[in-house]
Amino acid sequence: MAGSDGAVDVRNTLQRMRRRGGLPVAFGGLFSGSRQFRISELTGTTTNSLRGLAVIPGNGLGGKVLTTSRPISVADYPASRAISHEYDAAVGAEGLRSMLAVPVVVRGRVRGVLYGALRQPLMLGDRALSAAVEAARELERVLAGRDEAERLLTVARRQPPPVEETDPAVWEEVREAHVDLRALAHRVTDPQLRDEILTVCSRLARASSGRGRERERRSGVELSPREVDVLACVASGATNSAAAERLGLRPETVKSYLRSSMRKLGAHTRLHAVVEARRAGLLP
Repeated sequence: MAGSDGAVDVRNTLQRMRRRGGLPVAFGGLFSGSRQFRISELTGTTTNSLRGLAVIPGNGLGGKVLTTSRPISVADYPASRAISHEYDAAVGAEGLRSMLAVPVVVRGRVRGVLYGALRQPLMLGDRALSAAVEAARELERVLAGRDEAERLLTVARRQPPPVEETDPAVWEEVREAHVDLRALAHRVTDPQLRDEILTVCSRLARASSGRGRERERRSGVELSPREVDVLACVASGATNSAAAERLGLRPETVKSYLRSSMRKLGAHTRLHAVVEARRAGLLP
């Protein structure tokens, strides 16, 4: 994941957290490639005392969250006996007193920490803590989706060999990656990554679109992106209900897309539609 994408994700998450939780100050960050956690994004602050602060696991509120992987709050940060005080100077420069911190955990690994704070020594209520936990879960889903997209892209970027020289099992793996990528593209919030996913999907489809005469014969067929999504699921053996769940659609909508794609392809069965879509270079 590009650092700029992660920064935007964290920034947007912190803004939602402030709004929902009634928090005047929020800040946080993600681990960098060096596996060091730094506070990189601030919202509602009046100084830059916290920006770039490296937090060591076990130290301070955030460091304790990194170690325990659970949310923690303190009513008065500088006076709290529940945490160590390596970062009191930076916190004090911003005038923060009451503070909470929640971990961002993806597949069992802490990827970052989100903080919310008040400038008064007051116990933070359920609204603030719930908003912070909800924001962390949303960021986790975004990061998990981007991780999966990048994993699939790594597989898909490998240029497949010619169809006739490839083991059928290899093409089944390629086709499974193709349908996973198309389903994932609609859940990715980063437009640049989404475009790259769809570009790779198109390249996979063209690479395995069959022999020249068949490809030329079907080259005028055009399907909508969702029609291709549905056919990709059908090609993997999914039922209409399974395709609907995978794509976040209703079963009736899947049926509608399937009917329209069959009509455009001149196909009379689901299998026939998949065959014609492959000939047209729309599916791998």
